[in-house]
Amino acid sequence: MIVRISVAPPREANLPRDAAADALKQLPARRPADPPAPSSPLQWALISPDCYEVTSSDVTVGFIRVVGAVCVALAGPRYDLAVEVAQTLVFDAAVDALGETSA
Repeated sequence: MIVRISVAPPREANLPRDAAADALKQLPARRPADPPAPSSPLQWALISPDCYEVTSSDVTVGFIRVVGAVCVALAGPRYDLAVEVAQTLVFDAAVDALGETSA
């Protein structure tokens, strides 16, 4: 006689995970949908899978690091010396924070 034992948790046990997945779907996009307009005073470019360089008039003003659902704005011309100035769920808000620090 073969007895099969199910190791899957009951459906009710997945409710917190389902709620978390739904909450993540409601977050704004972590990555920009479109490249910046050529006329924009601040330009950004992807320099690694989770890091953007932000420039103004071809001068680096900072970086945006995407960490999970958070965009961390780092002001400064060198990444290793840049200072955190903002954390936001919206990429454009991180760009704006760097624009304020460069003005």
